[in-house]
Amino acid sequence: MVLASSVLRHLRQPSAWFFPVLVLSFLLPLTQLEDRALEVARRLVETFLLTTFAWGLVKTVDVVQDLVQQHYRLTDSDNLRVRKLFTQLQFVKKLAVSLIIFVAIALILMSFATVRKIGTGLLTSAGIASVIVGFAAQRSIGNLLAGFQIAFTQPIRLDDVLVVEGEWGRVEEITFTYVVLRIWDERRLVLPLNYFIEKPFQNWTRSSSQLLGTVFLYTDYTIPVDAVRTELQRIVQHNPLWDQRVCVLQVTDSKERTLELRCLVSAVNSSQAFDLRCAVREQLIAFIQRNYPSCLPKTRTLTEPTDQPFTPGLAMED
Repeated sequence: MVLASSVLRHLRQPSAWFFPVLVLSFLLPLTQLEDRALEVARRLVETFLLTTFAWGLVKTVDVVQDLVQQHYRLTDSDNLRVRKLFTQLQFVKKLAVSLIIFVAIALILMSFATVRKIGTGLLTSAGIASVIVGFAAQRSIGNLLAGFQIAFTQPIRLDDVLVVEGEWGRVEEITFTYVVLRIWDERRLVLPLNYFIEKPFQNWTRSSSQLLGTVFLYTDYTIPVDAVRTELQRIVQHNPLWDQRVCVLQVTDSKERTLELRCLVSAVNSSQAFDLRCAVREQLIAFIQRNYPSCLPKTRTLTEPTDQPFTPGLAMED
């Protein structure tokens, strides 16, 4: 059913042009046209035949892609294997389409005698031309080779979560020359393929989408840490975003005026980890405000009375 609908959708228009032109190519020798008119008609029919056939091959690649996408779904939660396959499939598809178009254009041009003569002359200077083209297209060739490396070694894949140039986003598209990163606020960051070969970046879904989220709280030294730790456990146990792997609260630093509390919570992916962090932060702050308002950060100062000399040990005022 999927195959039939995909063939009908992609190959209906190419077939509507290819088969009539194919029939016309068989009937053309039976016509009573003059030699010159027959030659012109034959060239036109051959050109249309090659064009429609190449069009059909390109659309056949789309049919194959539909079958693969139907069998492997990118929307599944555990889609690491699928993202690997889709990254390779996208690159191979672009390469196949480019080769089909290149061969079709070459066959059309070589069917003309004038073009064949020019091509023969160019072959004699192919060595010099290749050197010139190599220097002129050095960066383009480098990007193409980087595309092969990315497609098969896969430092990045489609739908990977990356942090690049300080921006968080997902890989939306990988072409022969650049990568499109969909930023969280729906902007698009476009980077050359060489960037991911030559420069460091963060890949949050390289081997797994699971992630630890951190929440930092700054409180007074009088905060009962065990009570906050118990409240953290209660919060995550009632939150469906928590994957039940990690829930830890630790005092990670003691600053001049505050204690630094770090909460570690885990989630199945970066999006849920971000939402879980926000929920934990909001609810812990509300818990401290409600139950231990005196433990919020504060500044202590010593005041010296004006009617009597200062006495060491005088009580501090908040």
